[in-house]
Amino acid sequence: MDNLLIHGGQTLAGQLRVSGAKNAALPILAATLLTSEKTTVRNLPHLHDITTMVELLGSLGADLMVDEKLAIEVDAGTVNVLRAPYELVKTMRASILVLGPLLARFGHVEVSFPGGCAIGSRPVDLHLKGLEAMGAEIQIEEGYIKARRKGRLQGADITLETVTVGGTENLLMAATLAEGKTIIRNAAREPEVVDLAQCLCAMGAKISGIGSSTLEIEGVPSLHGADYTVMPDRIEAGTYLVAVAATGGRLRLEGAVPHHLDIVLEKLREASASVTIGDDWIELDMEGRRPKAVTITTAPYPGFPTDMQAQFTALNTVAVGVGRVTETVFENRLIQTHEMNRMGAQISIEGNMAMIVGQEKLKGAPVMASDLRASASLVIAGLVAEGQTRVDRIYHIDRGYECIEEKLQSLGADIRRQPG
Repeated sequence: MDNLLIHGGQTLAGQLRVSGAKNAALPILAATLLTSEKTTVRNLPHLHDITTMVELLGSLGADLMVDEKLAIEVDAGTVNVLRAPYELVKTMRASILVLGPLLARFGHVEVSFPGGCAIGSRPVDLHLKGLEAMGAEIQIEEGYIKARRKGRLQGADITLETVTVGGTENLLMAATLAEGKTIIRNAAREPEVVDLAQCLCAMGAKISGIGSSTLEIEGVPSLHGADYTVMPDRIEAGTYLVAVAATGGRLRLEGAVPHHLDIVLEKLREASASVTIGDDWIELDMEGRRPKAVTITTAPYPGFPTDMQAQFTALNTVAVGVGRVTETVFENRLIQTHEMNRMGAQISIEGNMAMIVGQEKLKGAPVMASDLRASASLVIAGLVAEGQTRVDRIYHIDRGYECIEEKLQSLGADIRRQPG
């Protein structure tokens, strides 16, 4: 099993281009199942989760072509299998996103319960309740969700009990082909949900309220193909900004969408970073300063993203002062703090809150990643630690970061991948 070997202490500086957003690309790839026409998806990141979703589409019978620019053309007119198998679904939670499109278009589907990062309870019951409200009949048998409909799905007024990105996306896709109007209340507002909605509109869907907590979808009999470019990855962008800030360095990010990161940039400014933005770029400069500790509380968008919590926890370990990090979205997402303490961090946990007393430096140590964002935070900790840090179980990081060691090397980091 591969690991990352990091010799810390370098001040990072340079320029990077942001990759396409994994969390937008996955539902958009699932949305290609809604039409029998060809759909081209561009700006896909080269990640294991993307490969898994493409394999899943292929296993359903979709015809896939990759062009010289690595855009994928999906022809879902050839789909002839309506079962998403455990072998593929177990590795990636986003596999559940084929449920709504296949049910809406074909009338029945079987999807294994999904896997993914072990960061706490992420039940799919809200997906299922919403589909049942639209007329689906759902049974759970032998680890599979078996859903069918009689006639078209019917428009419904659905209020989600809690904000759920995946649930919003699944119901949004299903509703595009339902008969009549569907209203999704308490919908997730994340930019990735907006990107999916805009892709669906490019395919002929009728959606209003995009970007708000109430989505209205007027169902249509069929969707057509489209050529769509996936948005930049705001979490990748935020991760590199935090990594450079922790080392006291400077960075220019090209191809970013600054307003997707408003609260993250605000917290970086609180940490004493100089941050400037343009239409599609972000510049950060610590001017050699050690960061100041910041306090964050995670919340659904436009609040502070849970996917950036671990990275700021790492920054706080070497900041001036005491930072508090409160995780309100997932119950197991402070687990990386135990590994950071092995590197000399001073972090105490009380319930869902971590109190971090900043140290001048951490010390390198072997550490083990437990999930995608925790692995990124341990890389950041390694970059600011004296000596050598080995990050094991980096298959997590390969699910969400494209060529992370190469991008960090281009900024001056001493980091390399080696076989386990």
